This record gives sequence, C-alpha cells and structure tokens, in this order.
Amino acid sequence: MSLYAKHCRLYMNQTDILDFLKQENYDIAIVDPFNPCHFLVVEKLGIPYIAFSPGSFSNFLAVGVPSPPSYVPMFLSGFTDRMSFLERVKNTFMYLVFYVVEKRMEEIFSGVIGEHFPPDSRPSLSELYQKAELWIYNVDFSIEFARPLLPHIQYIVGLRAKPAKPVSQDLEDFIAESGDSGFILVTLGSMVSTIPRTDLIREMNSAFASVPQKIIWRYKSSQWPKDLKLAPNVRLLDWVNQNDLLGHPKIRLLVTHGGLNSVTEAVYHGVPILGIPLFADQPDNLVRIKTKLMGEFIPFHEIKSDRFADMMQKIIEDRSYKTAAMKQSVIMRSRPFPPDQQLLGWVEHIIRSGGGGHLRPYSYQQPWYQQLLLDVILFIFSCVALIIYIIVKVIRFLIHLLCSKKKQKQK
Repeated sequence: MSLYAKHCRLYMNQTDILDFLKQENYDIAIVDPFNPCHFLVVEKLGIPYIAFSPGSFSNFLAVGVPSPPSYVPMFLSGFTDRMSFLERVKNTFMYLVFYVVEKRMEEIFSGVIGEHFPPDSRPSLSELYQKAELWIYNVDFSIEFARPLLPHIQYIVGLRAKPAKPVSQDLEDFIAESGDSGFILVTLGSMVSTIPRTDLIREMNSAFASVPQKIIWRYKSSQWPKDLKLAPNVRLLDWVNQNDLLGHPKIRLLVTHGGLNSVTEAVYHGVPILGIPLFADQPDNLVRIKTKLMGEFIPFHEIKSDRFADMMQKIIEDRSYKTAAMKQSVIMRSRPFPPDQQLLGWVEHIIRSGGGGHLRPYSYQQPWYQQLLLDVILFIFSCVALIIYIIVKVIRFLIHLLCSKKKQKQK
C-alpha cells in the first residue's frame, strides 16, 4: 500500500491527463477497489463511481458490509460459517485486527489526500468507499457462505464462465486416447505458469504417471527440468482455454491453485476440484469448495506422489463429489439473469436514477456510537440504575419507618 501511495502521487500530479478526463464528462466510472488510489482519482474528477471487486470480501469493514464474526468467517481465516467456540474467538480477534489494518491504510494515503484536496473537502478512504453508488463482488452463493448484504452490495459472478466451445483437433485427439477414463486439467493460474521447486514437480509428475487419465497441464515446456522425463500420459501446454476444457464431456477433475476464476468456472461446469492453495484468497476459496463437498485440497508442501495420486482417484471415483459439483452448477446457472445482463442492468440503473443514494443505508451517516447503539445502551442502563436506586431508597425508607414504629411501641 505504501508503494500504491507513492504511485498515486505521480498519478495525481498528471494534471493534463486529469483535465482531459474531466472534459470528457463521463456518466459513471467503474473502478477496481484493490488500489485505493482509484477512488482518489475519480473523486478528483468529480465522477460518480461503481466499485467492482474481482475477489472476495477482504474490505468489508471499510465498505460497511454487515459481517457478524459469529458466523461470517474473516478473510484469510480458513474457517467455515459453522465455527467452534475457539474459532469464533479467533475470528473475533481477526475482525479487530482488520479494523486496525483499515485505519493504517487510511494513514498511508492521508498524505496523498492532504496534497491534492483542499482542507475543507478532504475525504477519508472509508468515506470514499461508502460513497460508491454500487459495490459489485465477483462471488456467488453457489460458492460463498450465506451472509447479510445491503441493497447496494451485489453479487455478480461468472462473467468468464460460459458454454464450452470445441477444443482444437490436436487436443481432441489426445483426449480421445483416454477412452472412458477421461482427462484431468492441471492449471495453477496465470501467475504461476511454472513451479520453481523441482522436488514438487517430480512428485506431481510421478503421481500423474500412475493414474489412468490423460493429463493436460498448463506449464511452460521451456522451463521443464531437463533431467526429468515427462510422464507419457501428460501433455504440457503454455496456455490453455480453461473454460472450454472444463466444459468438455470427458473432463474428470480440475487440479487448481484455487483462484476465484478457476473455481467459478469449475462450479459453472460442475467439475470436481483438487486444490493446491498457494497464497491470498486461495485457501479460503478451497475451504468453501470442500465445505460444499465438491472437492478437497492439499498444501503444496505436503504433496507426495502416492498421496496425491490417491486423492485424485478418490475424487474421480467417488460420485458424491461429481453430484455435489453438479448441484452447485445448477445453483449458479439457474439465476434469473445472466451475469453480463445483471452487470449492465445495474450500471444503467445507477446512471438513470442519478446515483445509488436510495440503496445506501443511513448508517453510513451515523457516528460510530449511534451505530453501536452505545447512546441507547447508556440511556437504558441509566434508567435501570435510576429505578434500582429509587427502589433501594424506598425500601430503606420503609425499613426505617417500620423500625421507628417498633421502637415507639416498645416505649
């Protein structure tokens, strides 16, 4: 974030470009919220904006999304929505840590804001997050755990998932050689096209050699270890059309890092998953896949040839994984409107209605003590304390009065 702030100063100093963008008179801007500078740019331009998050709810606190830690697992927690007591304790502490992190991010960008906004109208990052006309998240309840949402928070997932097209004839011939066994697709995402650890490559290659399926592995062939013979049933490709391969009738399993797009496309096509989480949101995504019963995952440092092969065969041969995957596919595909129509409809709605103010709750304008009902709790506590005080005083008075009467009778 410090690097983003440094770059942001450079962006905001490009006055000629900013002036040109102002003159274009855009109706709306759509920004990626991962970089906070995007909000500062559109605020400087005076353009209403929609935030489209390509990932999960990592910024829920700043946006104001209700996230009770009792059943909403924190980002990077690895928990499900059914937490034990100790998990809920840890989840609550993580909730507080994220609050501190958000405040620290605001401090990092406060210098940029101070340099480029006048003193009487300097926004905070949290204000800019909550000013967005609409928040769109690239997630879906076929994957995500159910949680409360506000009207201006929308789930729109599957923009890349679509009915499959035929693969190349070369690949089709390779797949046909598998017979009824089908094939396994292996891809660890666009950021990891090769694996630097030769020991891990050896274990995976050995595991693939022991299964009856053909293997299509997205891996740069030029980076393959020269002293390692490729398993005869494996085809290395520098790039694959993942969506089309996941929609192929002979696909049996996706071995993936657990990136959101890969998981989404697998759910769309009803393909079971064996995950190898590497970083960021991938462990959380795969926890959800396992909870939905459509796959398993294994940490990369635990991969051994025999265990890896056994896990692949278990998921392929146990029909419950495929059944669960098809169930989630039905949930995703049976939405009332396709995701591209949803996205277009919401953007047009915001433009035509002059913004999304009617969707944002009044809580965004309330001070924190009102949102937490601290003033109400203090009032109720004061009333109860006053009533208790009066009752105690009355009882003491009555006791004193009775004691006085007894003394008078004794005399």
